[in-house]
Amino acid sequence: VQLQASGGGSVPPGGSLRLSCAASGSTLADYNIGWFRRAPGKEREGVSCNSIHDGTTYYADSVKGRFTISRDNVENTFYLEMNNLKPEDTAVYYCVTDGPCLLGVMGNVFDHWGQGTLVTVSS
Repeated sequence: VQLQASGGGSVPPGGSLRLSCAASGSTLADYNIGWFRRAPGKEREGVSCNSIHDGTTYYADSVKGRFTISRDNVENTFYLEMNNLKPEDTAVYYCVTDGPCLLGVMGNVFDHWGQGTLVTVSS
């Protein structure tokens, strides 16, 4: 699976962005999907994932209520809708597929990674 992330940019605090991840080479409906981020000087963090096995969705505590993950299996694309963005959301965001996402828990090892898209939240 090849993944192409897009949609990053620079927004003020309180703003919104929608990240997209277009998949090619395989059918997205066959895979768990997810998003990671790496902020400057910080460890990589799992932000959200959606499981095809039990239908559950995971969100990191830091983004609950603000971010929404979704998928369009017809378009073979998935998304991360980000609202009420905060400066601490500034990071490079990576889309991923084919990894552990079950019972509301997100693992760290995903087989396929997009190239990353930069989100900057600053006034």
